[in-house]
Amino acid sequence: MSQDCYAVVRGAAEETKALLKNRFDHIFYTGSHAVARHILHAAADHLTPVTLELGGKCPCLIYGKVNITYAARRLAWSKFFNTGQSCVAPDFLVCSKATRDALLPALRQTLEDFYSKEPESSADLPRIVSPRHWTRLMELLKRSKGKMVMGGESNEENKYIAPTVLVDVAEDDALMEEEIFGPFLPILTAETLEEAIALINRQEKPLALYVFSEDSSVVNTVLEKSSSGGFCSNDGIIHMALPTLPFGGVGASGFGSYHGRWGFETLSHQRAVMLRGWTLERLNGLRYPPYTEDKLSWLRWTTSAKPSCSLM
Repeated sequence: MSQDCYAVVRGAAEETKALLKNRFDHIFYTGSHAVARHILHAAADHLTPVTLELGGKCPCLIYGKVNITYAARRLAWSKFFNTGQSCVAPDFLVCSKATRDALLPALRQTLEDFYSKEPESSADLPRIVSPRHWTRLMELLKRSKGKMVMGGESNEENKYIAPTVLVDVAEDDALMEEEIFGPFLPILTAETLEEAIALINRQEKPLALYVFSEDSSVVNTVLEKSSSGGFCSNDGIIHMALPTLPFGGVGASGFGSYHGRWGFETLSHQRAVMLRGWTLERLNGLRYPPYTEDKLSWLRWTTSAKPSCSLM
């Protein structure tokens, strides 16, 4: 692409700091909360508008009547797509103990169907993006007090981590401290819908929230009583593929939106323009001083609901 239109600077922290010393019309950042705060500070020096897409711990709630087989397949695909390295991947699951016990066998079979009995040799399961992130994930797993019921295998040499499911995970568990961004699915339990919604709302506002239920009242209740950047029922991730929907976060998951027309509007300035000629100048006398009661009565008449059009 022409460098007159696009300029690409490759680098890391130091290059980014140098880049932010320049004045931009708009800064668009996707990444972590820590870096986002530095970007906001730098943008403030030039009063530059910023759009942030920060991800977060996207919850998935399964409640009420649901097709367990379908739910397991859609949950597994959206969670372990790109080995969980997706900003809208379901980060943790909330369901009742009965639903969890019914889901686990279906989830186990689904993972075998997707990635075979030897997932490390599967061509469809990617690796962790870097040694640093592999180490971060394995440290999280070591610190977790949840009970591992699937996966857990790893290979540092090729940055492999198996799709892993944990149960009996508490809200203060290590896996609930930050966005996982990896192939770990912690399952938390809540026996009522109100309890589940309260649990979700105690977390920071996520980039996406998923609800699996055949009961539309359940879906609508969660939608009305929660806040998230995006929302999808009975599936995961695919809502961001629709260019007719705005994509972006809220609160800790960022602000501003893009995709389709929303991206065009975010990266454009909606400039108000009024072009006038010199006609009807006599009518402008009503707005010029000196101000009299007679002018005031005419102005009131022109701005009232009675005239069919405005003379101004």
